[in-house]
Amino acid sequence: MADKSISFLKSVKQRASWKKEREEEKRKQYESRIPYLPTECISNILVRLPLESLQRSRFVCKTWYRIVNSGIFIEAYLQRSESVLIFLVPPKRDVFFPYSRPNLQEHSNVFSVESKLFQLQSVPVLQRPVMDPTSLLHIKFMEIENCKMKMEEYNATCLGAVRAACGGLILLDNKMKKGGLIAVNPVTRELTALPLGTLFPPHSESYGLAFSQTTRHFKLVHLFRDEMQYVSCEILNLGDRSWRMVDGPAFGAFGWFGYEPVFAIRAIHWIPQVDHSEYIVSMTVDDEKFHHIPLPRSSGIQDRIVEMRGDLGFVSHEELCKIDVWILRNLCGEGWTKQYSITVGSESCMIPLYFSRICGEMIFQDEDGSLYAYDCSLQLMKNVEMKKGSFPLNCHYFTHVNSLLSWKIQGNVID
Repeated sequence: MADKSISFLKSVKQRASWKKEREEEKRKQYESRIPYLPTECISNILVRLPLESLQRSRFVCKTWYRIVNSGIFIEAYLQRSESVLIFLVPPKRDVFFPYSRPNLQEHSNVFSVESKLFQLQSVPVLQRPVMDPTSLLHIKFMEIENCKMKMEEYNATCLGAVRAACGGLILLDNKMKKGGLIAVNPVTRELTALPLGTLFPPHSESYGLAFSQTTRHFKLVHLFRDEMQYVSCEILNLGDRSWRMVDGPAFGAFGWFGYEPVFAIRAIHWIPQVDHSEYIVSMTVDDEKFHHIPLPRSSGIQDRIVEMRGDLGFVSHEELCKIDVWILRNLCGEGWTKQYSITVGSESCMIPLYFSRICGEMIFQDEDGSLYAYDCSLQLMKNVEMKKGSFPLNCHYFTHVNSLLSWKIQGNVID
């Protein structure tokens, strides 16, 4: 009986060995039919793929997966990624049954930020709170290509509002935990819950997200104003478990926190007044110090600061029919220089939304919701083709770039 068992085991091992040899032989035959491509060549092809195609291609084989997830490739893809606007919209309701609950099961690959967070925190399914489908918001982005607007989906939902964006990461309110925040990359669907900071109502606080070249970390900056009108500042390195207090801006520097801060020239910048602001408040990310930077002219209610290929731009309505674009290349250099003067219609009320880093166009929105793109190289204003009602007017937009970045990656990836 023992001899039969030994013989049987030996036969099984021989068959397994023979099967493995056959599979290896087939693999070699298959590879011999495919021309060899160096890794650099494959990377050069993959980096040119659209975002959706790249997401599928990364799972073709182990080699492609390693290439796409390498720091060099992630940086190269970031440099080729165009600026977009990211925002949240509620789910569509049935036209004939407006009070029915929206169906979120139409797409099986819809990603829920809160559900993923519960998985990471190992919360048992039966202990998870029930999320109301009517409260879920869809994460979308808008891009402009060849003067045509396109609305794109991440197939992702969340409950909390967007509070900040930088380098492909967005910061969301954590509605499952009062005062909590969630850092998310909507492309890779990587996320992490952030520790509680100081609790303040949204109108009395501002969040800025930036990348520090010194520490090689993303930094989250939180400004909040108390009842005595003092503005305090706390900072969290993404990946750390606690906030730390730093010296805030000078007393009286801020009148409100309505304008979103802009990250450029290694600093986070705020326009501190609703109207007639003579300066911007800047915090250099590496040394965490606050500065007052005089503006070339008083900022009006339609004026904005924007990031322009690493520089800081100030878009100012100089006259009724004229818009000037000023550039600041560093905080300790020669100051602002006028880069462009744009002539517009006498009845236009165009507000700058963002600057497209690849096409080199300044995107404006008129008071009727129309979009315009100013080509800086041709110095030509063009009307953006858009479907009626496709771009929501009342959403809160953030300038964003679709990337594969993670807060875990340390390196010189953002200039």
